[in-house]
Amino acid sequence: MMEPLVGSLRERATSSCSCRTLQSWFPVLSWLPHYNLRWLQMDLVAGLTVGLTTVPQALAYAEVAGLPVQYGLYSAFMGCFIYCVFGTSKDVTLGPTAIMSLLCASYMGSDPVYAVLLSFLCGSIQAAMAILRLGFLLDFISYPVIKGFTCAAAITIGFGQVKNIFGLKNIPQQFVLQVYYTFHRIPEARLGDVVLGLSCLALLVSLTWMKTDLVSPSPEHPTYVKVAHGLVWGCATIRNVLVVIMASCVAFSFEISNHHYFTLTGQTAKGLPPFKPPAFSETKANGTIIYFKEIVLDLGGGLAVIPLMGLLESIAISKAFGSQNGYRIDTNQELFAIGLTNIMGSFVSAYPVTGSFGRTAVNSQTGVCTPAGGVVTGVIVLLSLAFLMPVFYYIPKASLAAVIICAVAPMADWRAPLQLWRVRKLDLLPFMVTFLVSFWEVQYGIVGGVLVSGAMLLYHMARPHIEVHDHGVLVMDLDSGLNFPATEHLNQVIYSQALHVSPPRCVVLNCHHISSVDCTVVHELKDLLKQFRLRNVSLVFSGLKNSVLEVLLAGDLPGLKYTDSIETALQILSDFHGAFQPTNED
Repeated sequence: MMEPLVGSLRERATSSCSCRTLQSWFPVLSWLPHYNLRWLQMDLVAGLTVGLTTVPQALAYAEVAGLPVQYGLYSAFMGCFIYCVFGTSKDVTLGPTAIMSLLCASYMGSDPVYAVLLSFLCGSIQAAMAILRLGFLLDFISYPVIKGFTCAAAITIGFGQVKNIFGLKNIPQQFVLQVYYTFHRIPEARLGDVVLGLSCLALLVSLTWMKTDLVSPSPEHPTYVKVAHGLVWGCATIRNVLVVIMASCVAFSFEISNHHYFTLTGQTAKGLPPFKPPAFSETKANGTIIYFKEIVLDLGGGLAVIPLMGLLESIAISKAFGSQNGYRIDTNQELFAIGLTNIMGSFVSAYPVTGSFGRTAVNSQTGVCTPAGGVVTGVIVLLSLAFLMPVFYYIPKASLAAVIICAVAPMADWRAPLQLWRVRKLDLLPFMVTFLVSFWEVQYGIVGGVLVSGAMLLYHMARPHIEVHDHGVLVMDLDSGLNFPATEHLNQVIYSQALHVSPPRCVVLNCHHISSVDCTVVHELKDLLKQFRLRNVSLVFSGLKNSVLEVLLAGDLPGLKYTDSIETALQILSDFHGAFQPTNED
């Protein structure tokens, strides 16, 4: 008795410790044994390029989140190292993004303690979702909702930086008030910030267009042409860091001559963040202590919205680049990598992060071969924290604003509503609800869009289209499954066309598309069959799947008749009801 049990346990233990299982939990083991010098060269180039893109963007996105700029860098390196071990995409880079920064800003109120604890809690939720295999929840956020949110977020984030281009202060965060007070206070704009900000924007746009229109040289071109192409491509790729460096040099030269024309980033914390657990309470300046329960209540819906949107953004990016570059990702493993990144990031004062589309695109375009490129990116961020923090004092806020505006501009996809209109006009409804409500509060926009999409889905389930064909008896085709919300609609159609007419008519119900039924459906069908029997006519089910037939038989339906095909059903009714005369009507 014990021997089979011991053998079974031994087999399970062997299976759980197999090479394939270890590789599924630690994807680094699938590529590290094959690592070679060529991969190292490509990963070094890609990691360096992405690192030079990450540093200025991280500083800028901390501004969007309402946090001191160093928190952007605190959030930018942990994901590089963790994803190298646990990630399944060679291209994805984890770190602060514009959308996550905007979402976090609406919940944590520019409070670093809230930001770090939010990272820990979101990471715990995401990791738990991965372990429980709950990634399917992301399927309930439809494409129109995603596009409506990203378009609104791009406009909200982009316009939110106009105040820094103009050097304005004390502008409200709420979008409508932000628009009003920004235009109202334009006469207070600082000339230095305006000139520098617009110059940075023009330079970034020019470099972006230059990279877009750049044609790759052919093998026949001379070496100097290839070198020139590589130089232009490299400068255009790291345009963010070049613009920030040049703007900082301009600001520094004016500051040392005692001319304060620009609004600067200002004092930042020096060095690497201490490695410590996140604080689960906070003591305010007046001595008031805010305990963990109160913080959780303050974060509220953010503990649902931020983890889900972080997962959605990163999974969408990894799937897109996996499809483009010919590999597949493990969705639940990606969830685990993101969750673990946010948990460990909270120990180095990070706020919630996710996959970055822009930096992932740079990573892919520079030919990264493995996730090891992220290690190089992480090292660059750490070196910046260790040695360059005093230099960040002189970064003009107008230059960071220009970086953010250019980064989020492609997210405002004006073709999306036109595409939705051409494909399915009704999908514009969740898009518009999400888009418009997001200007009030982004989290409400997402929730509103999901609710509208869910209502549309439920309506389709409750009101399936039923085609009725007259062959002397009525043949009814359901174009989708039969769920309990749809039974009332089915009853109405059958009663109006078969039972409440004189004389009553027989019905063949084509069940080809029905894959499952529940107790409610069985109960309604039992009443329906009783009404058919009282009127001395028949209801025949055609094309039932075995699983559905088993449920109906278990429900002990009185007078249940079923056939494999419509033709057989028509023949049965012809035999039972001699008045049946076939017609050619359809």
